Amino acid sequence: MAKRAVVLISGGLDSTTCVAMAKAKGFEPVCLAVAYGQRHVVELERARDVASAMGVKDFRVVSIDLRQIGGSALTADIDVPKDRPADEMSHGIPVTYVPARNALFLSLALGLAEVVGSTDIYIGVNAVDYSGYPDCRPEFIRSFEAMANLATKAGVEGASFTVHAPLSGLTKADIIREGTRLGVDYGMTHSCYDPDAQGLACGRCDSCLLRKKGFEEAGVPDPTRYTVGA
Repeated sequence: MAKRAVVLISGGLDSTTCVAMAKAKGFEPVCLAVAYGQRHVVELERARDVASAMGVKDFRVVSIDLRQIGGSALTADIDVPKDRPADEMSHGIPVTYVPARNALFLSLALGLAEVVGSTDIYIGVNAVDYSGYPDCRPEFIRSFEAMANLATKAGVEGASFTVHAPLSGLTKADIIREGTRLGVDYGMTHSCYDPDAQGLACGRCDSCLLRKKGFEEAGVPDPTRYTVGA
């Protein structure tokens, strides 16, 4: 039986690539999606579809309503920034940052890992082509990993948890090339922060712009379905 790894999956480009990379390393993915009150809820549908298409046998959704906390354009009545130039994206923390989101997600994944007997967690954070989120940095991942080994029954009893962030040092183009090599169907994924009612990508938010740039630089056709004129 293959060793299990808990993989946080959002239905986006990065997390889908992580599922493929975990499988390529010989892990059986246990995929965990989080319904946190995000405005781009279509990503949860894509997460389920992606997991099914990739042969994932254990897919779970945990619901936490971060709209009760707010503070982000993804969980509150705050406009999603559009058409930001690349140099602006690389400075400061944008309003699409969801307070403590990755700490919460990794905590949920850690709990699930204990339950299913796994010591490996995958998260698709990226510290190169990203929008300035502090919880995407390698130092955060290593700090959480240290905490995981202190704060769990499994850790105290001798298990050693590893938080894998295999995309951390890659550009978006690098990620797309690797996923393409592994057979990922990016047409199934969703990255847009502000999709329309039909789930079409806006083509103008930070996430869409970074995704477009990645496909262009990778020399891979962009399969994303955008709104008219995007």
